Amino acid sequence: MRLLIFMLAAILLMFQYDFWFGKNGYIDCLETNREIAIRKQENDKLINRNQEVNAEIKDLKEGVAAIEERARLEHEMIKDDETFYRIGKEYK
Repeated sequence: MRLLIFMLAAILLMFQYDFWFGKNGYIDCLETNREIAIRKQENDKLINRNQEVNAEIKDLKEGVAAIEERARLEHEMIKDDETFYRIGKEYK
């Protein structure tokens, strides 16, 4: 009888070991869930960036105002009948 109890206990311990530490066990599941959470955060950042880029592309395709604004901000371009005033830090 003791031998049977010992064998059943050994089998139970083997199943427990496989559950916690075996391939696709509980610890692997926790690591996989952590990696999924990290990838979701990265994907959310990339989705936001893509939405911003798509909005900018749409503005550039559809409107001349967006092109003018970008030229003014990035290249300091002005129209012929405008006067440009720089307020703030001087560049040397």
